[in-house]
Amino acid sequence: MYLPAWQGLGLHELYAHDKQDLPFPLNAADTTFFHTARSAIYYLFRELVRSGRRVVLVPDYHMGNEVRAIRAAGAQIIWYPVAHDFEMNRKTLRHLIREHNAQVFFVIHYAGWPQPMEQLRILCMESGLVLVEDCALAMLTDLGGQPVGTFGDYAVFCLYKTLPLPDGGVLVQNQNVFKGITRLPLRRGGKMFVAGRLAELGIERFRSRYPVTGRRLVDVKQGIGRLLNRLHVERVPVGDTGFNPSHVGIGMASWSRRLFTGLDYKTIHRRRRENFLRLQEQLPHHAAVRADLPPGVCPLFFPLLVANKTQASRSLAQRGVMATELWNEGDPSVAGHEGPDARYLRRHVLELPIHQDITWPHIDYMARQVRELDIVLPFSEAVHAESRIA
Repeated sequence: MYLPAWQGLGLHELYAHDKQDLPFPLNAADTTFFHTARSAIYYLFRELVRSGRRVVLVPDYHMGNEVRAIRAAGAQIIWYPVAHDFEMNRKTLRHLIREHNAQVFFVIHYAGWPQPMEQLRILCMESGLVLVEDCALAMLTDLGGQPVGTFGDYAVFCLYKTLPLPDGGVLVQNQNVFKGITRLPLRRGGKMFVAGRLAELGIERFRSRYPVTGRRLVDVKQGIGRLLNRLHVERVPVGDTGFNPSHVGIGMASWSRRLFTGLDYKTIHRRRRENFLRLQEQLPHHAAVRADLPPGVCPLFFPLLVANKTQASRSLAQRGVMATELWNEGDPSVAGHEGPDARYLRRHVLELPIHQDITWPHIDYMARQVRELDIVLPFSEAVHAESRIA
């Protein structure tokens, strides 16, 4: 079997004519569509800094690209600790706000699980902070029937993490709209990038159904990529490729806009939840960072706790399961400020794919490989300290 790390694209989606009801943020007013979410973060924080809001509370557990974008915009970062279960302590936040005169609070919804936004919104209102939601990992998640990204003053989404699109980062301005951002003269990305991404998405879908033939198509695509490199054809990448200031002015591809109007969002949400629960049933209770799946949560992946991430991902890949090592390192500026729980998560969290292309036979196969390889972090080494929001 072959289980791709990310969802692929089929002919049905490629040529869908039925327009679907669009979910937030695709149906929101005052949105700007960028090539990547890090560009949205850069432009937002550039305006916040210009408006006098420079000191930003940022979680010590992060990807890195979002932090680089915030720093490039001229903001000053104050780190706050994230607990082993993706949550945080409000008492600690209040202390940091007072100590550093913070002006902006940047919150990340991890792997689809929402932060307690009503409490955080009240905290920000009481302290006079601008609230920015990073929803890159949590599209289609809602909290109490309200979509994530609607609680804060601003929100950022990364569409291609959840949807089969070539690219797409979205900035939503819920309050105090910066009109300059909505009128940005964003340039188009390269056609070769879009063609390559569409081919990649198609091959991943095909390979998940027909592994042997799909592997041959991958070889062909990689050969074309090497040829383009020799010809010095530039393609602006997405994914964990760092922050390049020269790329921030690129808008989302027209193909991405066309595709997202025809996707079945209810099915995507339902299948991700069903896959998470079916996998969870076949693994030890302590295997995941979060064992709960509250109503409304759309999990991006199964956050498996493993003893050795590199060894586990390689062993699974040899058996056709494309697991991803989540955020092994943050931005270098966090060095010396990272809490023990963030270091724990960086050492042990492995992404298992549960996206909409994963079938139940895939799930059963993946669970069997995890058990046979015996890669789950032993119960005795798992973190059980109570560190949820007070």
